[in-house]
Amino acid sequence: MKRRTLLAAFGGICLASTFVGAPVYAADQTPVEVVQQYLAAWNAHDATKAASYFDEKVSYYDASVGKPTVGKAEAKAAVIDSFMAAVPDLKWVMRGDPIVSGNKVSFEWTFSGKNSGAWADGTKATDKSFSFDGASVFVIENNVIKQQSDYYDALGFYKQLGLM
Repeated sequence: MKRRTLLAAFGGICLASTFVGAPVYAADQTPVEVVQQYLAAWNAHDATKAASYFDEKVSYYDASVGKPTVGKAEAKAAVIDSFMAAVPDLKWVMRGDPIVSGNKVSFEWTFSGKNSGAWADGTKATDKSFSFDGASVFVIENNVIKQQSDYYDALGFYKQLGLM
């Protein structure tokens, strides 16, 4: 009998230990809170934390690219890591109050910084500062970002960098 009790206790400890280190999200977290924490991670220049708010199968749509990047690791590498490497002092600021409808959050924003690092596609740093406006639409499910769509003036952005 003691052996079964010990095995059951050990099994419980092992099961509990699998949850240590996993991100813990409050069950009552609102979609807006998820988005605000995601922006805070961007502004803290913490790519890993920013990506932790993505669903494993997130769809990240950048209108200037024209097709979505699908998957947490793919979106982290193609978008978050690329911007954080190219613009180490980036600042992404929500302008005004977000519009919330169910599990969707939309808002206008300003993105700024200095392009002092190379881009993931090999484009060299221009060492030019920039600031451009845009808007994003998020779909939040189970406290993670299932979909993000970004719309902005890419031509104006490229002109500020001297790339066009």
